[in-house]
Amino acid sequence: MLSRERIDTIVRHYGRDILKHEHMEIERRSLQHGDVTTYGHSLRVAALSVWIADRLRLWNCVDLRALVRAALLHDYFLYDWHDDDGGSHRLHGFRHPYTAEANARADFELDDVVLNSIRTHMFPLTPVPPRYLEGVIVNVADTVSAVQETIASRLRRVRRTRAARKHEQVGERCRR
Repeated sequence: MLSRERIDTIVRHYGRDILKHEHMEIERRSLQHGDVTTYGHSLRVAALSVWIADRLRLWNCVDLRALVRAALLHDYFLYDWHDDDGGSHRLHGFRHPYTAEANARADFELDDVVLNSIRTHMFPLTPVPPRYLEGVIVNVADTVSAVQETIASRLRRVRRTRAARKHEQVGERCRR
């Protein structure tokens, strides 16, 4: 089984050109789930995808390079969908895979495994399932990551709110 460090090395090796691309700066500034950026989310999905392939012993069944690249580019839509834009982001969950695929095509040379995995990563919100195992793995890793990131962010917000209330109560007692 691969260590976390080895998984990170694999992701950075196969995704080097993607991670260095100037458009990744947009992902570093854009929030995805809670307080996690699109860049951080994409790295997490890539690492989790490699972890899944490793734990399920799928090395002879997946193209590791395609898996990493699809995971890093699955949300390559290059905007912050939380920004007020007059309503065009309203259907973001349904549309962004196609935008991500178009942006990825424009910036990188990608094979059909990567492109299909990007386009279908929101199945079943998007009607066509992934054609390749790499796409299924990215879909699962994305879903797990999104749920974890959203819940963790909400828990942090609840803890901060509770801490602030407690601080206010202590302050009130001290003023009396």
